[in-house]
Amino acid sequence: MGKSKFSYKKVIVIKLNRFEVVSGKYIEEISGQSRIGYSMSNTTDFYDMIEWSKKGGYQGSIISFYDYNNGKIYEPFQKQRNVLYGPPVYLKNFFWFLQGDYNSGKITLFRYLPDKIPELIIQFNIADVDLYNLRIIGEDIYITSEDDEFVSYYPESFRFPTTLNESVRMIVDGKVYLSAWVEEGWDDDNNCVTEEYKYYEKMIVRDFKGNVLSETIGSLQQHPDGTWWIS
Repeated sequence: MGKSKFSYKKVIVIKLNRFEVVSGKYIEEISGQSRIGYSMSNTTDFYDMIEWSKKGGYQGSIISFYDYNNGKIYEPFQKQRNVLYGPPVYLKNFFWFLQGDYNSGKITLFRYLPDKIPELIIQFNIADVDLYNLRIIGEDIYITSEDDEFVSYYPESFRFPTTLNESVRMIVDGKVYLSAWVEEGWDDDNNCVTEEYKYYEKMIVRDFKGNVLSETIGSLQQHPDGTWWIS
């Protein structure tokens, strides 16, 4: 018998899961768990509100939580003018996020589980915090800001100066873990690298007064599953 004139190709069918509402928003991961993702209705942050206030205010934003198990979307608060949110974190079996309400002049920390009522943990007057890089840092739950100095507002109040190449990654057991980038072998006169050029990161551990407890070469990073690695 001659060869068949027909060829067969394997057909791969991909099932596309859909959330209960499809709106074209990109879902961000929340480290430490894989069931819930989140999205923001826009990218305005707390510091941007200073400029928005000069222009008559801000439309407000919405924080949404997406459940990969059942396709549901949870929005703990309705959109309100001059109210916005910081990125959530997952710590100690809860989600935590900051709300900035410029109508009342308050920054509020909420503890949250999807489909439950958000629990108010603590409030601050906006005038009493630095809005630049205002965020929540783990593994313990700390509210901090970071500019020319690192400031912790909750649950303990402390501050210490930092350099431009340093950034805080986590706080745990009374220690502050920072990552600092280092550049060696840069030719400032010609604005280029030399044969001896090196770029790497250091992990610096400080106490709450800013005293250096240890310093070692290594890049401190958090894996999506919540574990911390040094590379």
